[in-house]
Amino acid sequence: MAFYDGVTERLGFMKKLTPAELKKLGSLRLSDLIQGEIGRARVRVAALEKRYPSATTKELAQRLVDEKKSLAGMVGGVSGVFGLISLPADLTFMAYLQLVLLTDVATLYKANLKTDRARGELLDLFGYANGLGPLHRSGPKVLGKLAALLLAKGGMTTLGRAMPLVAAPITAYLNNQHIQMVGEQAVRFYEGFDKAHAKARSARRKAASGE
Repeated sequence: MAFYDGVTERLGFMKKLTPAELKKLGSLRLSDLIQGEIGRARVRVAALEKRYPSATTKELAQRLVDEKKSLAGMVGGVSGVFGLISLPADLTFMAYLQLVLLTDVATLYKANLKTDRARGELLDLFGYANGLGPLHRSGPKVLGKLAALLLAKGGMTTLGRAMPLVAAPITAYLNNQHIQMVGEQAVRFYEGFDKAHAKARSARRKAASGE
């Protein structure tokens, strides 16, 4: 297993807040972003499982959420110009952070994100969690356009959360609350996914044994 260093991982995330890195992020296709995170998600999940061997899957999921909340709280005072439109830089990063969290939780619950179906479910989950509806077939294909849609959909509420016009502690709190909400929705979805697969495995075993 690759060595996991939480500090290094944290610094890696924060480096993405530079204008150049945000521009790269914004041009990434959502499906490519998810596929690119799969390997890193496996490392993060394996490290957590090793660190907390007695923790339940749900408890590990909350730890993944907490890690992303600590990052979300640090970006509230960042703003900038992205692409051809004025867009709060931290809104782009928040969209990215949510997708990374969803990839981590899906990986924890053994979803096969190499398949189009599983990636589509993840993107739809993101869409529903943010009030956008399903994204897989008709939603934005790149992260920058997704962040722009979030801004348009959220109006002044989203703008207030993203822009540094709001006091930093309040912005950090709102970002943390949103990450927590997205994480909880992901856990509810993948808990059901996990139980359905366990039931199917049990049925197959019974069929094979002739019970």
